[in-house]
Amino acid sequence: MECTYGEETAINGKWVKGPGKSLFTALKKALGNNLPIIAEDLGEITKAVDKLRLGQNLPGMRVLHFAFDGTGESNHLPHNFESSLTVAYTGTHDNNTTRGWYNEATDIEKDYLRRYMNISGEDVAWDLIRLCMSSNAAFSIVPVQDIMNLPAQDRMNTPGDASGWWGFRYTSNMLTAAQAERLKYLTELFARYVNC
Repeated sequence: MECTYGEETAINGKWVKGPGKSLFTALKKALGNNLPIIAEDLGEITKAVDKLRLGQNLPGMRVLHFAFDGTGESNHLPHNFESSLTVAYTGTHDNNTTRGWYNEATDIEKDYLRRYMNISGEDVAWDLIRLCMSSNAAFSIVPVQDIMNLPAQDRMNTPGDASGWWGFRYTSNMLTAAQAERLKYLTELFARYVNC
């Protein structure tokens, strides 16, 4: 998106065609065929962008917070993932914490999530961590706030709100042995580890 300098939003911007396939050809020539790139394919993505991403075998992002609209058709639901071309997230730095998201979710989202996972919603952060890790996505990424089951006030960022964000910090004493054991259990259960 190209915008005029000084505009407060992108509403007056316009899409400008990028270099496309030639960029990735040059990158592969310089870095090899296995590019360490995750495509941020969130928001309004065109068929041309999807075709380019898939043609270059670049994994896209799937965020579980976006999945539960009640239709079963969202590409953020694990049964709709593209397996090896997917990186699954409970939420990202621009999302609420999972606990905060669930508390603010619509009744439709809450109901669909509970039915989809056959859960009560009482341990939703860890339920979504489990769903993320059990999916067929190539990678599973979980914000530390979800591991610690933190509320909305501990989110990292709110897009479009310029002040008061990016201040979340944690210290090692905030992560407990019980959380580590839970994470270890799911990592081993769903083979989410790398053999060295």
